[in-house]
Amino acid sequence: MASDRVAQLRKGVLELAILGLLRAGESYGGAIVQTLAGRPGLDASAGTVYPILSRLKTSGLVDTTWVESASGPPRKYYRLSPPGLAALTEGTHAWRGLVHALDSLLEENR
Repeated sequence: MASDRVAQLRKGVLELAILGLLRAGESYGGAIVQTLAGRPGLDASAGTVYPILSRLKTSGLVDTTWVESASGPPRKYYRLSPPGLAALTEGTHAWRGLVHALDSLLEENR
């Protein structure tokens, strides 16, 4: 089914998208979910985003800080770590190369 293929492609790029969002500055999970929701094809539920954030934290690609909130409970903020920036740079180059190669292949076989 086509929608299953799209879902699998999207899952594969969400980690890179989240690292890219965090390059601009730290953010909390709910804001990341909202930002992704505003990008066609990258919208993801909190149930998808939070496990990715947890994996990124465990792998040392993001650091976290708890910040008190005036409007509710404290929020966990995520920020790119130096290894996360390196992973983002590497992932960006790999992504661009993959997109270029796939675009070339698809154009050749039209």
